[in-house]
Amino acid sequence: MEKKRFKFVIPVMVIVAIGSVYMLRNYYAEVPHIEQLLITICAALGSGVLAYFLFPQQGDNKIDDRGPY
Repeated sequence: MEKKRFKFVIPVMVIVAIGSVYMLRNYYAEVPHIEQLLITICAALGSGVLAYFLFPQQGDNKIDDRGPY
């Protein structure tokens, strides 16, 4: 796995996890704690997978010379 991608993926996962804990604790306190933990883990992992595939990798920017004329 590329280390340069993880420089974006890990912070995205941490920010999503902190945001989900904050929102679940403040706005959805009636949700049981174990489910809050599961929601936070799934949100962090899901955002990490999305960030891994959506952030470009070094060398992925290929120029297409056949552009519209």
